[in-house]
Amino acid sequence: MNPHIRPARPEDTADIFALIGELASYERLAHEVDATPEMIAAALFGPDPKVHAEIAELHGEAAGFALWFYSFSTFRGRHGIWLEDLYVRPRHRGRGLGKALMGALAKRCIAEGLPRLEWSVLDWNAPAIGFYKEQGAELMDGWTTCRVTDAGLWRLADQGL
Repeated sequence: MNPHIRPARPEDTADIFALIGELASYERLAHEVDATPEMIAAALFGPDPKVHAEIAELHGEAAGFALWFYSFSTFRGRHGIWLEDLYVRPRHRGRGLGKALMGALAKRCIAEGLPRLEWSVLDWNAPAIGFYKEQGAELMDGWTTCRVTDAGLWRLADQGL
């Protein structure tokens, strides 16, 4: 059976939240999750959503998801898509769901004239790196992700006038 890829709907919130939890556990980052289903629902389905999700269904079950938002490249002068999370449940892997989710985002980029689909991957996640390379991804050596959170945000904000 071919997977069905579709935009997430409000009734998918519980499934999306469960998938986020599974992904966090897989990435050894479950301790960092402080989101709630209500927060996810508000972000995805509120009056002016800034983030979007696609659901991969197999046999009527949410088997995976892609959560994304629009980015912007000053060098290209256009928006792109930043893929924040891509996850397929282990029992459904190897059936083309990840490829279908990536393909749906690539089609959106083409349809909207967006020149980039970008994401990050943990350097220890060899299966994901291999999968992404098979999809034609170029690993961007020389770029390091930076992040300021929690108390660091307060310190940084206090430095500004």
